[in-house]
Amino acid sequence: MASFSTRKLVYMSFLTALSIILTRILSIRIAIGGVEGIRIGIGGLPAIFTGVIFGPLAGGIVGAVADVLGYIINPMGAYMPHFTFTAFLTGFIPGAVVFYIFRKKRNIWIFLLAVGIGQTVSSVILVPVFLNNLFGIPFEATVIPRIITQAINIPLYSYLMKLLLEYKILRITENIKSIN
Repeated sequence: MASFSTRKLVYMSFLTALSIILTRILSIRIAIGGVEGIRIGIGGLPAIFTGVIFGPLAGGIVGAVADVLGYIINPMGAYMPHFTFTAFLTGFIPGAVVFYIFRKKRNIWIFLLAVGIGQTVSSVILVPVFLNNLFGIPFEATVIPRIITQAINIPLYSYLMKLLLEYKILRITENIKSIN
C-alpha cells in the first residue's frame, strides 16, 4: 500500500482543485447527440503532472478524485464511472511510463511519449468506446475530433510540464526528491 506524506497530499489536493477548475470551468464543450462528446481544454494536465512528479498512483488518484468532485460540483447528466476510470488512467499511464520505463528521467521527449501513450489510450480509444456503448454515439463521430484535439494537447501538455519543472513555477518541483 502506498503511503503519502502530508506535504504530498496537500500538493495532490491543490492539483485536484486545479484540475476541476480547468476541466469544468475553463474548457470548451461540444455536444454530440445530446451528450458531451468533446471537451477542449487543459483539465488533464494536473493529473498528468502529478503522475509524472509523484508517481502513477498519485496521478491516477488526482484524476479520479477530480472527476468525481467535479461531477458533484458541476454535474452534466448522470454519473458514469467509466469516465472516472479514464480520468484515473489519464494521470496513471504517463506516471507509469516516466517512473517505470524511463526510471524518473524527465525531458520533453519522454513527456511526449508518456503523454502520447496516456492520451491515446484514455482519450482517443476508451472515451469514444464508452460513448458508443453508453449512448450509441458512432465511434467515428468522436474519434476523429479526439485525434485532432490530442495532436494539439499532447505537445502542449508536454511543453507545459517541461516549463513547470524547468522554472519551478509551482514550487512543487524544488523538493521532488524529499517529497518522493
